[in-house]
Amino acid sequence: MSASPPTWLYWSARLLAIAYAAFLALFALDVFAPGVPLGRALVGLFIHLLPSTLLVLAVLAVAWRHPLVGALAYTALAIAYLAWSHGRFHWSAAAFIAGPLLVLGALFAANWWWPRPAPA
Repeated sequence: MSASPPTWLYWSARLLAIAYAAFLALFALDVFAPGVPLGRALVGLFIHLLPSTLLVLAVLAVAWRHPLVGALAYTALAIAYLAWSHGRFHWSAAAFIAGPLLVLGALFAANWWWPRPAPA
């Protein structure tokens, strides 16, 4: 029995979190429009990135060493987003945001739960 999760499981959770943060960051790029001054666009970019992308990356920074925190936090973020977006968007739009968070929660839960050998 392995003392840690398999390499693919360990890295899939972390790489998916980075890819998800990049996906969220794409939505912030709409601040760069013709006629918008650079300073105003940069402020808008920061405001768009702060609550979503930076939160996902902050959770990843903690979850990297503590997978249970990642499992709980990503699942909580998914539930919070679903509660917030209920009735505001089509269900498929909410699924594109909350779905990957639930998958991240499951992957970090699997990382945490992976069987550890009994101490000798």
